[in-house]
Amino acid sequence: MQPLAPELERRRREHLYRRRRVSDGPQGPEMRLDGRSLISFCGNDYLGLANHPRVIEVFREAAGRYGVGSGAAHLVNGHSAAHHALEEELAAFTGRQRALLFSTGYMANTGLIATLLGRGDTVYQDRLNHASLLDGGLLSRARLKRYAHADPLDLAARMAGQGGGEALVATDGVFSMDGDIAPLPELAAQCRRRGAWLLVDDAHGLGVLGPGGRGSLAHFGLDADQVPILMGTLGKALGTAGAFVAGSEELIETLIQRARSYIFTTAAPPALAEATRAALALARDEGWRRQRLGELIARFRAGAEALGLPLMPSQTPIQPLLAGSSARALDWARQLEDRGVLVTPIRPPTVPEGGARLRVTLSAIHDDRHLEQLLDALAELRGGDDAAPC
Repeated sequence: MQPLAPELERRRREHLYRRRRVSDGPQGPEMRLDGRSLISFCGNDYLGLANHPRVIEVFREAAGRYGVGSGAAHLVNGHSAAHHALEEELAAFTGRQRALLFSTGYMANTGLIATLLGRGDTVYQDRLNHASLLDGGLLSRARLKRYAHADPLDLAARMAGQGGGEALVATDGVFSMDGDIAPLPELAAQCRRRGAWLLVDDAHGLGVLGPGGRGSLAHFGLDADQVPILMGTLGKALGTAGAFVAGSEELIETLIQRARSYIFTTAAPPALAEATRAALALARDEGWRRQRLGELIARFRAGAEALGLPLMPSQTPIQPLLAGSSARALDWARQLEDRGVLVTPIRPPTVPEGGARLRVTLSAIHDDRHLEQLLDALAELRGGDDAAPC
């Protein structure tokens, strides 16, 4: 049996060791972490719904009706009226015939790709795709071809050699570590020319982009014919947990029959589905949340650029500051925390070698004081390649 300690020590030495922090209280701009009060700029609660009073109230009421667990898989007896209503509302929200709930976004992507593809097929992936998309491709045993980030021309060149079998192009809608938006119209046109599926993982676009917060597809005005497969998560802008796939009647029925990550897992609690229905209504109807996000993004970018910070291009709530080395990213995060600001350092393998960064994320419920404290702390950053391991 191979000893594990040397690998752990290597990760410490190379500034790649990760440790969990313990929070005490709800998600929000101000959190208690490891017993300390901090202003958080590293969560994905983009609309500020994770601790919304209405969502909490509905969750409590639904727990009184349904209890705290579903008790079984959806195909046994765990599929409740709450689950069914949420699926119908997600389908309507995204303009699709049907939607299907999954317990996590990882399970949705792996189950989806492994259901649609197999040996002899090909999956084309953006080089910066989320790990769940890449792992779904590996599980499917289809040929994997990766194209240059957000580059439709490189995709076209790789698809020109497509042989037999099915083809699927998978991309994030908003890239989780860079914050940029995929060129979806160009990708959709390429897929139409080649007769390929297009799958968009809109985990970080849903609720944030487009009219009514309907996501990156709505941002570009794309419909279900142009993008036949949509995956969205519920634990980011909607503030709860879980995920869904939306598409045609035939797609959803195929997943119900064949997707192993759907069939062989316990359904999420019905009370969670009811809470998500409340969050979905708030996300759809309260447009001021997206307006506030837009204001915060513009003000943060202006402030960061005035300070000469290495800010990556992004028009979304994900605002990365490129550090380069893992040591520098860790040191920057420590300096910010010393000033009461929490921003998690992102290091390889989550990002490429040399691409370590601080991933600043903004929420509609950050106030002006929070943003000012962040910019003040960033103004005091020093270098730091010689930082000690975490």
